[in-house]
Amino acid sequence: MKTLLFAAVASAALITAPALAAPSISGERIGQHVEVLASDAFEGRAPATPAEAKTIAYMVEQLKAAGLSPAGDLKDGQRLWTQDVPLARFEIEGPVEATILAPGAAITLKQGEEIAIRAAANGAERVDIDKAPIVFAGYGVVAPERDWDDFKDMDVNGKVVVVLVNDPDYEAGEGDFGGKAMTYYGRWTYKYEEAARQGALGLLVVHESEPASYGWATVKNSNTNEIFDIIRAEPSQAHVPVEGWIQRDVAVDLLARAGLDFEALKAEAQTREFQPRLLEGVTFSTAFDVDARQIISQNVVAEVAGAERPDERILYTSHWDHLGVGAPDADGDTIYNGAMDNAAGVGAVIEIARAFAQGPAPERTVNVLLVTAEEKGLLGSEYYAANPLYPLETTVAVLNLDAPSPAGPARDFSAAGDAASQLQDLLIAEGAAQGRTFKPDPRPEAGRFFRSDHFPFVRAGVPSISFRSGQDLVEGGVEAGQAWSRDYTAAQYHQPADEYGPDWNLEGMAQDAELLLQLGLELANSSDWPEWKAGSEFKAARDATAAGRQSKGQGR
Repeated sequence: MKTLLFAAVASAALITAPALAAPSISGERIGQHVEVLASDAFEGRAPATPAEAKTIAYMVEQLKAAGLSPAGDLKDGQRLWTQDVPLARFEIEGPVEATILAPGAAITLKQGEEIAIRAAANGAERVDIDKAPIVFAGYGVVAPERDWDDFKDMDVNGKVVVVLVNDPDYEAGEGDFGGKAMTYYGRWTYKYEEAARQGALGLLVVHESEPASYGWATVKNSNTNEIFDIIRAEPSQAHVPVEGWIQRDVAVDLLARAGLDFEALKAEAQTREFQPRLLEGVTFSTAFDVDARQIISQNVVAEVAGAERPDERILYTSHWDHLGVGAPDADGDTIYNGAMDNAAGVGAVIEIARAFAQGPAPERTVNVLLVTAEEKGLLGSEYYAANPLYPLETTVAVLNLDAPSPAGPARDFSAAGDAASQLQDLLIAEGAAQGRTFKPDPRPEAGRFFRSDHFPFVRAGVPSISFRSGQDLVEGGVEAGQAWSRDYTAAQYHQPADEYGPDWNLEGMAQDAELLLQLGLELANSSDWPEWKAGSEFKAARDATAAGRQSKGQGR
């Protein structure tokens, strides 16, 4: 008889199967992994560099020693530890020239300072744009279901489009796009995609720190080095020749030179009546060469086989890559070590895996998926979701861990965005059993729901969640936790300063990993399937695969 478990989740969030005993998570072990992976010897763990091979070898060695089995690609009838991920790699060769021409003025924009142009991912080996007209197109959103079109009847073919970051609702906190919580329309990735659909020559996103949720240093470091993408048959349909960001002051000046007021247009862009504007007399020029090639990166895939229902899987994910070697910071450091982001997540997942391997065999299979190229656009997880080694319809849930905090134990915990799923209710219940309180994403406007490796699985319908550490610290409370988070975002995130140090408090990471371990144990020893809640935009995709689960256990 079908269990009534999930009917009661909203009120009780209880799982009928008892959790099995498992070794506790060691914060010291997590720290040892971080110290290795975030050391200068690993050169920032960029894909398609010598550091990738070193990183893959370390992770495989640790998972093997922990007692897991390989679960990657099949070769000669045997599973490998890795899944090949073919990617397109693009890197600017030589200097980047960018010039604004306006009546009586020729303004040179310095790459990395006033502008951050990405290597063209449309397949072109040379980008040469001469005096292209500029169009301001609000937030760059076309959302028919919301009766919203920032392009209206403006023909942007052969033009460079300038748009604002985030959603039209961000400033007011209410409106057609969910208020402060960012929708996918607010992501810069969507804006580039829409520019390609509109036939634009280029798209520049105006950077403002608050709506972007990060400073210019993050934009610079993430966009002025090599760019990766999945292999596309027609890349020009997904990418325009020029993709990049400009500083807010540059945008203000551009509009002023065309007789337009930035703040007035920004306010107008928050309404569906907005009309795109051609900047009369103002043009954009740029020229640069692009080294384009195809490479093979790798995801690492391992498992603890289920004893009763091995074809049903719980998937733990975390990304191993970071930004590699790049522009020097003020101290001359060029290695972007990525300690918290995300050597910490990898270390924690390895230790969760160790606990599964050394404890009683779970009823369902538990997989570990350590993915590549998250920093390049969630490409490793996107590739797996499009080319799953094991059916997504019988993947019970995805539990993602990205950048767990070294600030210490917390009384609370969170998740990236609102998963609107029974899986999130189960996480909340498990946290309560640990004596912790769930706090909704404190900054839904930052769009973290779309920025972690669970999201490609979400789009495919798999109930997925990306765990976030809490901010109500046992030592110092909310004030200390928020201060730590602000300092990390401003001074370390996507910068060389994200390094492992003696000030790290590893107890909080162990606490977070223990919570995810217990949730995974409950799921792995239940025959239930968490679902998306009514009204979720991802429910239909999961429901469409229900037949593949009907022959499986639907409850005790």
